[in-house]
Amino acid sequence: MDREVNQINVIPLVDVMLVLLVIVLTTATFISTGQIPVNLAKAKSVGDRKDAPIVITLTAEGQLFLNDHAVAEGELPAALTAQPRESAVVVRADKVTMLERFVAVVDEIRSLGFQQVSLEVIRL
Repeated sequence: MDREVNQINVIPLVDVMLVLLVIVLTTATFISTGQIPVNLAKAKSVGDRKDAPIVITLTAEGQLFLNDHAVAEGELPAALTAQPRESAVVVRADKVTMLERFVAVVDEIRSLGFQQVSLEVIRL
């Protein structure tokens, strides 16, 4: 048993690295799940707003969200009644959203008395 060690045992190193990789991947998954996945359209000019607007998100599947809270079909007017009419409204629509659905949502918002309705895009 008087053997000389002339090699480095890499198995414990590999085990530790795999555990660290699993930890990093798990935390990265938890961090990204808090966002609603929307692939925004692109534009050359983008406006910068200083105040916090009301954010309405329309996903590719047609789901509607008001400030990251799901809104059922036809419940948008009831959800917006508590909001002041002077507030700015930003619509975040996925770029594959049907134009008819987008126009219907914007028309519904404007019919409630909101005048500052804009579309959120990504600058090119």
